[in-house]
Amino acid sequence: MKKIVILCFFIVFICVCFSGCVPGDGTNSPLNLAGIFSGVWHGWIAPFSLIYSLTNSNTGIYEIYNNGFAYNLGYYAAIISGFGGLALFRRKRNKNSEE
Repeated sequence: MKKIVILCFFIVFICVCFSGCVPGDGTNSPLNLAGIFSGVWHGWIAPFSLIYSLTNSNTGIYEIYNNGFAYNLGYYAAIISGFGGLALFRRKRNKNSEE
């Protein structure tokens, strides 16, 4: 039970920390566009941004003030690498055990 409480506290803490740098938080504008590194960061925190955007209508999971291709490349590279990395945690089945 203690582990579950600590895990829940840790998840809430991480969500609160990431909420300061979600897309649409006001740091970017038409004069200050988000670049490739912002795209990578926003791609990494996309799941947290999605959860946060459910409670705050001013934020989203994608920055609307971006510089185009570079931001998109960083965003999608981070999304693919993050969710593709989940395959590392799956156990591989042994061919002999399937028979």
